[in-house]
Amino acid sequence: MPVPLFHVDAFTTQPFGGNPAAVCPLESWLDDERLLAVAAENNLAETAYFVSRGDGYELRWFTPRYEVKLCGHATLASAFVVLNLLEPGREVVRFETVHRGTMTVRRDGERFAMDFPALPPWPCPRPPVELIQGLGSSPPPRSVLQIEDNYFAVYESEKDIRCVNPDFALLEKLHPAGVAITAPGEDADFVSRYFAPSYGVPEDSVTGSTHCSLTPYWAERLGKTHLHARQLSPRGGELWCETAGERVVMKGNAVLTLRGSLLI
Repeated sequence: MPVPLFHVDAFTTQPFGGNPAAVCPLESWLDDERLLAVAAENNLAETAYFVSRGDGYELRWFTPRYEVKLCGHATLASAFVVLNLLEPGREVVRFETVHRGTMTVRRDGERFAMDFPALPPWPCPRPPVELIQGLGSSPPPRSVLQIEDNYFAVYESEKDIRCVNPDFALLEKLHPAGVAITAPGEDADFVSRYFAPSYGVPEDSVTGSTHCSLTPYWAERLGKTHLHARQLSPRGGELWCETAGERVVMKGNAVLTLRGSLLI
């Protein structure tokens, strides 16, 4: 059975930058084992699947190992496919998700604006030993925050973020949890990197979901509601983030790099 397959680089204006996601529009849902097998075959940080429902779509995301509760870059990639390729006259698309409710994405000039839930982190008084050792001891983070499935290590400077050389074997023991590291930026309001080896993603290129937590944290710390963010992975990427009460609006660009069919 042929299934449409798109590769979209999210949070970038250049092909082979940002974070690549696979997008597979489906006529109806396949069983979860097949969805996971396709994600493993794609071997990208995320594969997004969506099925048309009414005037919107049901949306799910899979890493090569697991289904995840929230994914930003694959949502951006899915919106790009809908608004630019499948329904090019449309301005807004609504996605229904299992764990995070309704999320809308709309055109914003050359970018796409995504309306996501705000997930403010809270202090982590006893960071796991694997976290601190896995990030290395020089320099140590100034503080550690958390939400239900992510830790956030806050550093002093962008240089610190670039110098972190993680031990993925140790960080993989934080199952199931990812680790974001963040600091004030030099040419952005804040910068970050994200590691999720327990999900099969040693270092993610650009992580929209963590900005649901990073945005409210840095908005409060910097006293700003509009923030420019960069993720300092080898591919790199940038986001424009806004706080809106209990929501976060993330804006970014996307580029199509592959269009074809998957035979399953």
